Amino acid sequence: MLDVLKLGFFFRVRHEPVLFCIFAYSFDQKIHMFYQIFIKPLFFLFNPERAHYLAADLIRFTLRIPGMSYLFKVLFQVEDKRLERTVFGLHFPNPVGLAAGFDKNAMLIDEFAELGFGFIEVGTVTPKPQDGNPKPRLFRLIEDEAIINRMGFNNEGLAAMKVRLAKRRSKVIVGGNLGKNKVTPNELADDDYCQGFEALYDVVDYFVVNVSSPNTPNLRALQEKEPLKQLLQTLQDLNALKPVQKPILLKIAPDLSNDQLDDVIEIVLETRLAGVIATNTTLSREGLQSGHKGEMGGLSGKPLTKRSTEVVAYLHQKSNGQFPIIGVGGIHSGADAVEKLKAGASLVQIYSGFIYEGPGLIKEINQEILAAGL
Repeated sequence: MLDVLKLGFFFRVRHEPVLFCIFAYSFDQKIHMFYQIFIKPLFFLFNPERAHYLAADLIRFTLRIPGMSYLFKVLFQVEDKRLERTVFGLHFPNPVGLAAGFDKNAMLIDEFAELGFGFIEVGTVTPKPQDGNPKPRLFRLIEDEAIINRMGFNNEGLAAMKVRLAKRRSKVIVGGNLGKNKVTPNELADDDYCQGFEALYDVVDYFVVNVSSPNTPNLRALQEKEPLKQLLQTLQDLNALKPVQKPILLKIAPDLSNDQLDDVIEIVLETRLAGVIATNTTLSREGLQSGHKGEMGGLSGKPLTKRSTEVVAYLHQKSNGQFPIIGVGGIHSGADAVEKLKAGASLVQIYSGFIYEGPGLIKEINQEILAAGL
């Protein structure tokens, strides 16, 4: 009997970490299965835009229940010193962020922080509120695990966002993604971006200049070399007048040619931008299977995985790693994120993968990063 007790004690002490890892893996798998079998099909019964707001309401309601904040921490967060990053002067608890477009009006900063994101990017926000493009404007391509959107920068404007950000409780790093109003001609676009910078300077940690959305008429024309250089230099000059300079990043399209990417590198270095976000949505429809593939708008999700990683690698190699890159586009697994980090990204962001894989994806990515020793 004593030998049996000794054996049991030995097994418990020597193998408890292994058993815990097996249990944790099994539990994470169950959470993933629960999302795939119950939660996602339920939300997919609704049109995508309606489902988006229902999901936001559900997250907000759930976290008001006593004890749920602690449960979310156990389920989704990974706290490990090895995940911490210092990039463009900011300290990130982990390298996994929420891409712009999901929380356009900064309504769920504290809630998303509970899910374990290392940083959250809000917007795209424009100086004045605008309704965006006519509905329907958001489409699921389920067979392709992708999304097409032509939202058109629908948002409540700078004033509303500033009030919300000033009231947030979480200390999570927040980026402000800036755009221009649809009615603003490109010749006056600098004014819109400068208004955004001034309005949000005190309430965000970094800025993103979005000139790569395909859903605002003529916006991508601002990606051309001279207009882009002028815009970014104007913002940097404004930034230089502040007591503390905030990092300003440029978000680019995946559809740029190598020559255009070379121009981006030159401009980023010349204007001393903090970094680049690669990439936004694509206009390409290559290889799609879904019936919605003909819809106008920007495509995100799995079909973008390869191209966005190629852009990250090109920028990193051609610039000799002289500026940080946030890799985004088609990250649906931990392996996808690791691939972008190995290609040269310092941080990653998710959007479509968050919808198709669920909140467990954040934890999966962080665990995969640890396993890869990155």
